[in-house]
Amino acid sequence: MKKIFYSFALLSLLFTSCTPMEDIYAELDAQEKVISGEAIYTLTDADYTALDLSYGNFSTLDDAKSALPGFLADKYPAWGKESLAEVTFKLYSPKSTESSFVAYTVSSADYAAGGFTYGNFSSTSDITNFLDTKYPDAANRLLVSLTYKYYSGTVSTLNNGFLRVNGAWEMASGITDAEYTAMGEGFANFSSTTEALTKIPVFLSDKFKYEGKEAGDIVAVMYKYYSGSVISKVANFVFNGTTWSVYNNVINETIKFGHDGTNWVPDNTIKYTLTAADYTLVGNGFYNNFDVRSGKAEELESVRLDKINTILLNNFPSDAEGQKYIVSYAIYNGANGVWSLAVIKEGSKYVKQ
Repeated sequence: MKKIFYSFALLSLLFTSCTPMEDIYAELDAQEKVISGEAIYTLTDADYTALDLSYGNFSTLDDAKSALPGFLADKYPAWGKESLAEVTFKLYSPKSTESSFVAYTVSSADYAAGGFTYGNFSSTSDITNFLDTKYPDAANRLLVSLTYKYYSGTVSTLNNGFLRVNGAWEMASGITDAEYTAMGEGFANFSSTTEALTKIPVFLSDKFKYEGKEAGDIVAVMYKYYSGSVISKVANFVFNGTTWSVYNNVINETIKFGHDGTNWVPDNTIKYTLTAADYTLVGNGFYNNFDVRSGKAEELESVRLDKINTILLNNFPSDAEGQKYIVSYAIYNGANGVWSLAVIKEGSKYVKQ
């Protein structure tokens, strides 16, 4: 009898010992559930190396869209559906410069032949039409250093560069004689390209100090330098929000990605939480929530969708077709809670995704 009793006791102990382990496994399972997250991230030098981008940038947007979903999956392995990531990266975006150049001053005969009875141009199209006539077979990347008269309230004589790029003319602002003098030059040119690329960023900081340039803005400048004769060249400069520098053919680009439950995909989703003003707008300002109890005003999702439409169209009237939102809103169903609704703009309204 003692043996039977001891065996029963041991068996009972084994069975009761399983209960704490089951609790532990259940707790681990709960920790492994997919979560939703949101991040703003800028790629580092180490990231480009890990992505096998030896030049430290992407060559095309398509390359970035192809590589970054896998990168995000590795970086945020626990994140799942409704997760959002805004990724900023470097993108190769070369700007054309001249391969040859010619200097030309528009003559009175040129104006007359083109029907410019006042002897000047008065629009950009006047200039490009003239250039098309003057250089009908212009080679790609031909730079024309053009001196011409231009009317904009008064007539001024200007010298700007016009670069032929893939069949179209792109303007590069020239530097005036007075501006060369202000930069310490005795003649209307620099003595070398090195000097030009050193002085022009300082010149641009002064030139655009009241024009509200933004970080990332790029300007093309035509400058002259002396090398046995006066030669014109084009250089591009980029603003970082404080100073100008020579543009190195790389820009910062940002793409938003969303997790669809399986993969990261390029996405423009914005997460938005309704405010007190939003509830007031749709008649729910007293409690600042939607009452979703049976028989109450916002029980039906269609009613909530209509009110969210009113709010989004009021707050973001310029949203483009295809703009997505995940809208979080407070609810009352006997207790306070927060629900969300994913919508996308189709035509003049938002529909549930």
